[in-house]
Amino acid sequence: MDALKDAIDFGVIGLLLVLSVWSVAVAVERWRFYRQVDLTQFPNQQVFEITLTKRLVVIGTVAANAPYIGLLGTVLGIMLTFHTMGTAGTIAVSTIMIGLSLALKATAAGLLVAIPCVVMNNVLRRRVTELMTLYRVQHGS
Repeated sequence: MDALKDAIDFGVIGLLLVLSVWSVAVAVERWRFYRQVDLTQFPNQQVFEITLTKRLVVIGTVAANAPYIGLLGTVLGIMLTFHTMGTAGTIAVSTIMIGLSLALKATAAGLLVAIPCVVMNNVLRRRVTELMTLYRVQHGS
């Protein structure tokens, strides 16, 4: 069962950490690109939109799935708590509370990753809409 505890601590929380770093890196890259984009270098609106939305799916996917990854960690932590109680043969309230509070850290981590990703995704998609509107105005589409 120590392997399961390590999987929760290092696997789930580690995965969420990696996904959050990846999302922030994509968001920073996209924001920097949007600040220096030249509307005249794109031959048509479709190519422009494809270029603008490149890699935004990463942020949206992390935003949508981080709570579920956190929930998985919580479920595994609760299973670990019940298994530990069952094998110990005792039901101590303190053991249950400590186990459950540690299990819930995975859900909290999932939400801490998901909420900023939703915000980043919304901000970047809004900027895409603004740039697409500017493109249409400049190109008469």
